[in-house]
Amino acid sequence: MRQLVAVFFICSSVFLGCMTQHAKLDGEFFQNAGTGDILPSELKMDDFVLVRPDNKDTFAGLAARYLGDADKGWMIAKFNRQNQLFPGKPLIVPLEKIYLGGLNEDSYQTVPILVYHQFSNDYSDNLTVKTENFYEQMFYLKQNGYTVIGLDQLLDFMEFKSPLPEKAIVITIDDGWISTYEIAYPILKKFGFTATLFVYTDFIEGEQAMNWSQLKEMAENGIDVQSHTHSYQSLTMIKENESFKSYFDFLVQDIKNSKMAIQHHLNQDCRYLAYPFGETNPLVVSLVKKLGFRAAFTVSRGGAPFFENPYAIGRSIIYGDFDMEEFIKRISYKETVTLK
Repeated sequence: MRQLVAVFFICSSVFLGCMTQHAKLDGEFFQNAGTGDILPSELKMDDFVLVRPDNKDTFAGLAARYLGDADKGWMIAKFNRQNQLFPGKPLIVPLEKIYLGGLNEDSYQTVPILVYHQFSNDYSDNLTVKTENFYEQMFYLKQNGYTVIGLDQLLDFMEFKSPLPEKAIVITIDDGWISTYEIAYPILKKFGFTATLFVYTDFIEGEQAMNWSQLKEMAENGIDVQSHTHSYQSLTMIKENESFKSYFDFLVQDIKNSKMAIQHHLNQDCRYLAYPFGETNPLVVSLVKKLGFRAAFTVSRGGAPFFENPYAIGRSIIYGDFDMEEFIKRISYKETVTLK
């Protein structure tokens, strides 16, 4: 695997080097073409556009104009190695897909995936995070330039279809506790963050759980709802005296019923699964694929690089006793690699 990463590094470095050199030469067009002549505001090439922005332009606006997506303004900023626009100073808008896989000369991008469970205004324990601590963690992400993304964006990144901002991060919340709706959801909305809820559908409508109306409201306001199975029983443990057929039938129904319930109540596709207790095996993975899931998640600590197994993506649990130092350790977004 490390050899494969090295090959990608080399190819990426060659491509970026060529693009940068090409851009440097053509960038001089604005500065040297015809003294006294009125220079063009843009020059379109096959692979990029040379632009002379005015005082109304923004990275997001340029990305919307040339790339069809305002959220890709970060790509223009990163390619030009500048954090702000300067009116009249030329810059390059790359039209080719760049930064695929988050590859750099000496590192590759990893996407931290956080997992929460419960929240409380009054106390914290192993899997319960106090309201004030969750707020502080979300505030830190916002203040430090993290971009919270959804699972479709994560998988597009892993499948080499689309790049991500350097500080991309995923927030997931497991089980379906009512505190997710009452505490976490308002804080996520305040900061403009999305999140993915992995719910086990047998729990929904329970005394301490969210109901389908609450989940539907969240789903209609930017929160993704996906499967944590139906019953939240281990998918890898065969009960004493249980036949293999009985175990296999249980697996199919427990995964399938959850998927169907989410599709029925929320009128949306269900393409992602979090394994109960983070446990899986080759049979479970095969069934998850067969039932149409695009990816599945464990609770093995670590971020997701582009070459991660999509059916064994790790997530880092945020425990209730974490201080900010421990939290910051879980949101690393870069791995350094020596190619010698």
